[in-house]
Amino acid sequence: MEQSYESISWQEDHLVILDQTQLPLREIYSDIHTIGQVWDAIKKLKVRGAPAIGIAGAYGLYLGVRELESKNFTSFNVELNRWIEYLKTSRPTAVNLSWALERINQTVYANKDKPLDEVKKIMLQTAKTIHDEDKRVCKQIGENGAELVEKEANILTHCNTGALATGAYGTAFSVILHAHQQEKDIHVWADETRPLLQGARLTSWELKKAEIPFHLITDSSAGALMNTGKVDMVIVGADRVAANGDTANKIGTYSLAVLAKENDIPFYVALPLSTFDLETETGEEIEIEEREPEEVTHIAKSPITPKKTDAYNPAFDVTPNKYITGFITEKGIVEPDFKENIAALFK
Repeated sequence: MEQSYESISWQEDHLVILDQTQLPLREIYSDIHTIGQVWDAIKKLKVRGAPAIGIAGAYGLYLGVRELESKNFTSFNVELNRWIEYLKTSRPTAVNLSWALERINQTVYANKDKPLDEVKKIMLQTAKTIHDEDKRVCKQIGENGAELVEKEANILTHCNTGALATGAYGTAFSVILHAHQQEKDIHVWADETRPLLQGARLTSWELKKAEIPFHLITDSSAGALMNTGKVDMVIVGADRVAANGDTANKIGTYSLAVLAKENDIPFYVALPLSTFDLETETGEEIEIEEREPEEVTHIAKSPITPKKTDAYNPAFDVTPNKYITGFITEKGIVEPDFKENIAALFK
């Protein structure tokens, strides 16, 4: 199940990303040499998707410190933590970014007695390990989730959760991909996902490449499709999941979950363990990123509203756990009681 593209790759001494703001019209790969370029790529959604942001951040942290000429670990560590806080400001909702940065931070501290040049090499190797692990994890998520998919199922998905958003395969998309590879004759309803059209631009692009049958729909079509029996299951990704199972994901996810519940349709969230945030008790504590109003008032930089129209543009919403059927992880399917069963994943 080889794919012909990678959203992120490390080549010799720098990072290369597939610029997702240019898709689907142009496939442009950008060379990234500095931590500032990584911050900008994450902020401007050139690289996006919670796992991919974590991977990019891990490499970015190395890029930030590799030229440091610190004389001792103490001064090096001060700069390291400054860069960590800087990268966290790029996008605050997805927990994978802070998870990856903290993992490298802990690795650095565990090797603090080694020469700083060696510590830097360990940082780069840890970033590569995070990247490789994500590929394996996403494959396992897909294999586990495919067991839930019935033959000839109509699957509705939201935003983009494929290889573009991860190291490879995806999360919710990995489930779809593996079910397709198992010849289950599935069909996908892909939400356009306003305002930045990640479904229309990115998920459609990945579905086309994988030759998976699908229809693109407007976000507002989902309820009607569910009500007329044309949706068998909903599978989405996640950017942060609280200890009780409340889930932050792309804006519009909550609406889909409520509609699925009303129509007795299973609603699954596919994610790696790194997206769980056990330190956040409930969804009410999750910081929701608010983005520029121009993303709503314009499409591809062309205005679609009267001049000076105000727009409210939260990038995410939170779906309460009561609307979620289960979580698809690399360790299997997590069912209610979510607080108890999520905690058990980490024991």
